[in-house]
Amino acid sequence: MKKKAGAQLKLKKNVLEQSLCTGCGACVGLCPYQVIHADRTVQLFDCDLVQGKCHAFCPRTPADCGRMRESLFEAGDWTPEIGPVKAYWLARAADGALRNRAQHGGTVTALLRLAMAEGMIDAAIVSGENAAQEREGRVIGNADALGDYAGSRFTVSPTVAAFNRLPDADTRPLGVVATPCQALALAKMKTAQIDGYRKPESLALVIGLFCGWTLALERFHELVKKYGHSFPALTGMDIPAGKNVLELRSTGGATDVPLSEVDACVRTACRFCIDSTAEFADLSVGAARWGGDNADMRGWNQVIVRSRRGQELFSLAREKGILEVREAPEQALADLKKAAAEKKKNGLAQIVKKSRSVKNLLYLKSDDPAVKKYLGTRNKTKNGKS
Repeated sequence: MKKKAGAQLKLKKNVLEQSLCTGCGACVGLCPYQVIHADRTVQLFDCDLVQGKCHAFCPRTPADCGRMRESLFEAGDWTPEIGPVKAYWLARAADGALRNRAQHGGTVTALLRLAMAEGMIDAAIVSGENAAQEREGRVIGNADALGDYAGSRFTVSPTVAAFNRLPDADTRPLGVVATPCQALALAKMKTAQIDGYRKPESLALVIGLFCGWTLALERFHELVKKYGHSFPALTGMDIPAGKNVLELRSTGGATDVPLSEVDACVRTACRFCIDSTAEFADLSVGAARWGGDNADMRGWNQVIVRSRRGQELFSLAREKGILEVREAPEQALADLKKAAAEKKKNGLAQIVKKSRSVKNLLYLKSDDPAVKKYLGTRNKTKNGKS
């Protein structure tokens, strides 16, 4: 009798060897067999466990997104472009010093600090950087220290691994800042039906980050070097609104790198993603992008409130003056939905190209309503039939 392939082997064959690994860290820290090296997931030893958590939690193994939505959100809030939406606002931290340290409006850090102060969470898992300039998850229990982690490097962080490494006995409520693939992995954990697995009960809050792609560390280091910067000396980076460049900032000044060159550094796995707004988070936050040259939006965030928990925290932030909040123009939401729909079309087109089938969609179900809406739309548009 032929032995069934173990979960780890399936993960290797269907995700790692297919360049679908997002580097989220969901399969790391569960056992000694899987680790992160640089920004790559590496299997050190063979495991023959038939139903392993590494395979179950990976955001690029088959997922029933419809079932997870029903479990985590209210049905009437769902939209095909950007997932569940209870409310949509423009916001920024009321603390000007925090705004100056943050990537954009400082909204994420302000919300985490408030959640800690109100006892919603005891600690937050965020992305930090080790001595080798590699990203890693950090568990931060000091609200004042959270400002040190504001900003972005645009390279992948195995943040979920930091949650996995916490002892099972650590039941304190936690908040996690997650990219779309990480938020999906956490949703799979929350809704998993695995005997004795209760650790996700401590996941009290997930704040999602808008994400178009992440960059492969080695290739990006070379690009930074080409433009005369040292990666460790970088003080920040951003894609300025209305410009087709990645701005690199260091103490020596700023340099604009054309996005056409940056594209060569994008991780292959990102080409197969259809979520740009972290649809499985409690709240999702991104830079405000709307209107003319976007000067009026500079320093503000777009915020999507998705769950009751997210609504509770955001309402409290407004009530206590932690956030400055503006009503978002209708066109801003329309533009966001248009951009998100475009990513879904492109991602699905790449998935079909790779799988050579409109039924085998790698990690997605072909009957999912968002998939059905956008599957094939990209090709129809190009052929003038839609």
